[in-house]
Amino acid sequence: MAFPQSFMDELTARNDIVDVVGGYVPLVSKSGSYWGCCPFHSEKTPSFHVLPDKQMYYCFGCKKGGGVINFIMEEENLTFPEAVRFLAKRAGMEVPEDDGDREAGRRRARLLELNRDAARFYYQLLQQPEGRAVQDYLDRRQIRRATAVKFGMGASLDSWDTLLTAMTKKGYTKAELLDAGLVVQNKNGGLYDKFRNRLMLPVVDTRGDVVAFGSRVLDKSEPKYMNSSETPVYSKRRVLYGLNLAKKTRRPNIILCEGNLDIVTLHQAGFDNAVASMGTALTVEQTRLLSRFTKELVLCYDNDNAGKIATERALQILNDSEFSVKVLQLPRRLVDGEYVKQDADDFIKFQGADAFERLLSGSENGMEFRMAQVAGKYDLGSDEGRIAYCGAVSELIAALPSPVEREIYTRRAADAAGITADALALEVQRTAKRLSSRQRRAELRRDLNPAGQLQPQERSLRYENLRSARAEEGILRLLLLDESLFPDQPPLAQEQFSSPLLGRVFALLWEARGAGRPLSLSILTGELTPEEMSHITAICQQPESAQNARQALGDYIRIVRAESDKRAGGADPLLAATEKYRNRKGGTNT
Repeated sequence: MAFPQSFMDELTARNDIVDVVGGYVPLVSKSGSYWGCCPFHSEKTPSFHVLPDKQMYYCFGCKKGGGVINFIMEEENLTFPEAVRFLAKRAGMEVPEDDGDREAGRRRARLLELNRDAARFYYQLLQQPEGRAVQDYLDRRQIRRATAVKFGMGASLDSWDTLLTAMTKKGYTKAELLDAGLVVQNKNGGLYDKFRNRLMLPVVDTRGDVVAFGSRVLDKSEPKYMNSSETPVYSKRRVLYGLNLAKKTRRPNIILCEGNLDIVTLHQAGFDNAVASMGTALTVEQTRLLSRFTKELVLCYDNDNAGKIATERALQILNDSEFSVKVLQLPRRLVDGEYVKQDADDFIKFQGADAFERLLSGSENGMEFRMAQVAGKYDLGSDEGRIAYCGAVSELIAALPSPVEREIYTRRAADAAGITADALALEVQRTAKRLSSRQRRAELRRDLNPAGQLQPQERSLRYENLRSARAEEGILRLLLLDESLFPDQPPLAQEQFSSPLLGRVFALLWEARGAGRPLSLSILTGELTPEEMSHITAICQQPESAQNARQALGDYIRIVRAESDKRAGGADPLLAATEKYRNRKGGTNT
């Protein structure tokens, strides 16, 4: 959506990128720029670079980059207009919006109001005789009234249109109810409530907005648990149930569980640092959200196979991250002579909060969990099992970056296998050499294909003419570095660029130059996709010598023209472009 350029220039001027990013990421000053751990992916060694002179950021790990608006879009999960409003509010600026902008903002606000009113409606139903079935269910689950109020729990009735009728009476349209995912349309076009005969659990984000709902059925019907679908105000990858409450905890960590009711029970038992993902495995976006509030995570998934798989996936996402990660494995419970799985809710009810506290204090770190999983696959009472175990566990140990960690876990694994630590250490060394050799071969293959390394990471942006595209990149770098190198008229037409993206960026920058605006990456924000913006930022990160800039510019232009002539069979689109430019300037040669 378009905002006046004067407003955008003032917005970016008032929101210095170092100040904004520094509110989310601890930054360390180094040689005129700043470094920190990337908030967009897990890492321990800082690869996130913020350049105040260019007002841009770039991560050398995940390759994401852009200006201050791009950062807020990515970090806060906002659209471009929403990020602009976010930064405008931060700077105390009033946003000049046209009808289209106001309509988009109004639509989002209406959906959030609708969710809030629906949550209040469900809550009120729970307090009334009609909600008795849900209250009885809460009583059976031993969920106290104060806890239900804390989480804003509610009741949906065993009726097709209770919410639909109530919300339309409040002035909400059927289209808005559909957009919010609160009603469903049947084959005949009729609408009915999505949530019926259920315990309702509003999902509140860290800003305090009701963005979605979780639910639990009261009878034996399926699905047992039902969550809101994705909507314009809700993405399950970017929300954690209970984080709006857990972010206030005084405990040093946050516990990650699977189910919403696990979270309710843990909070009621005094573990107000518990959160759950909304029907999905842990995502990178959720880890970024968590990093704002803690650096220590405890994984407490169910102790069945699915829970172990979810734990391993989470450990992979958190591998080499800034988080300290532990795993709390819930023991199985003996029922009628048979051991059955139990979740956090079961454990608290049958074993109590003190027992959970002891488990929490003694939880394993991620490496201990993985080693235990490997050990469980082999019969360590047999020679064949011990040999296979040593081969598998050496793969885990060899991948550890610290020699101290390798020695500690080598000794533990050797004790488990009943062999000497020296023998297993030799196996770990052989495995490390094999992994290193494999990595060197992969690097050699990359080195033998230098053209592949020069291509954009995003496949949709790949260059068809690498020689021309590299020169086009150089032209953009020089234009942003020192626009005084360029003549008054554009030295190239957009059509002469082999890369549509690079040609479009050149045209946008040149148009801004003609309008007398200072050239920067912020000009491109809102015009490019996040992937395109990251690629352009990567181009700007590459070195370009100012000392030989004029000669380099001439070389770049000659290459682009020559390659363009080859494609066009000798035609020169610059003549037409120059004529168009002169006509725009009133026919004068400027």
